[in-house]
Amino acid sequence: MVLLKEEKITSPVYLGKNLSSTFFIIGALFLTCLLLSNIIASKLVTFMYWVIPAGTIIFPITYIFGDVLTEVYGFKRARLVIWTGLVMNIFMVLVFYLVVILPFPPFWTNQEAYKLILWSTPRLVGASLVAYLFGEFINSVILSRIKIATKGRWLWIRTISSTIVGEGFDSTIFIVLAFGWAMPWPVVWSMVLVQWIIKSLYEIAATPLTYLIVHQIKKKENVDVYDVGVKYNPFGRG
Repeated sequence: MVLLKEEKITSPVYLGKNLSSTFFIIGALFLTCLLLSNIIASKLVTFMYWVIPAGTIIFPITYIFGDVLTEVYGFKRARLVIWTGLVMNIFMVLVFYLVVILPFPPFWTNQEAYKLILWSTPRLVGASLVAYLFGEFINSVILSRIKIATKGRWLWIRTISSTIVGEGFDSTIFIVLAFGWAMPWPVVWSMVLVQWIIKSLYEIAATPLTYLIVHQIKKKENVDVYDVGVKYNPFGRG
């Protein structure tokens, strides 16, 4: 196994700074789960005694793939995918808005249903994007720092702890910005707590799968990046 620091990628899997096909596959899975979670979030589902957005079912998977990206390829590569996710989210929302406002023939009777599913208020969109950025970057930074501190041991500690903190920020920011001042605050905080717990338990249950994916990629790629000296600037410098 080649232990790499920062951008010093020397594995034959890479050509200069070009990343392998495995990186792009993991990135594509991350983006797919992210976009799908936002599309299906408009439906509410019952989970035991609670009502949660359907997006909760798939959104935590983005944290699993985010953990894999940071663990194997480092913070800078994960940062690239996180920002790509933001751009794709904005693009998707703009396409939805355009399609909804386009004129339609008289015999089309599903306009309101179509609008109900795909049309989101600016407040919800803004809340989702801000929560996503804070949560994903915090998750990536914490995992990266713990990896250095533990010298690469105890993967489960960094995946679970980083997700708990990242999902905590994500749930709090989204629920407060999206529903705060629109419903009683006890209800808002209960929604935050329920989503936080469910997402964190999701990550804990998926730990064996995370171990398997990380192990197979490191073995296949012969790469294991440690972010020594990285300044964790989310905007691309350092």
